[in-house]
Amino acid sequence: MAESFTTHLDWTGAAKGATRDAATFSRDLELAASGMTLPLSSAPGYKGDPTRLNPEVLFVGAISACQALTYLFLAARKQIEVVAYTDDAEGVMEMVDGRMRMSRVTLKPRITLGGDPNGPDAVALIEKANDLIARAHDGCFIANSVSTAVTVEPAFGFDGAPTAVDG
Repeated sequence: MAESFTTHLDWTGAAKGATRDAATFSRDLELAASGMTLPLSSAPGYKGDPTRLNPEVLFVGAISACQALTYLFLAARKQIEVVAYTDDAEGVMEMVDGRMRMSRVTLKPRITLGGDPNGPDAVALIEKANDLIARAHDGCFIANSVSTAVTVEPAFGFDGAPTAVDG
């Protein structure tokens, strides 16, 4: 079953003037979807507005969100109690084979599990939670849709425990 997703993009920068000069035209855009509107621009390094989101950030964010949602779904199916999930994702854009592209994305999820960090099942629980990282990556349709190398570097901890355990 195919599902369709739509957006509407408007170059709002046109109100500031036409594209007469590549150095000075406004890169302001608005992206509308699902009743919400996001103010966009190009990245600051490409003369964009730093107060607006840019396509590069949205690309990294889409991969991060897809990994998180897939992971949380799999954890729920396996009855692994996740009480917090954060990710500090980074994408690197550079010239590769003569073309500018996002060459790699690194996800760094920090996953907090429910349960006793000193309990007899703590190590086994972290192992089960860590096993889901690769399964979530394989199931993330955004990561499956891009040619960019995506690496996941998880860390796990327990609710109330101050230190995380790398996966």
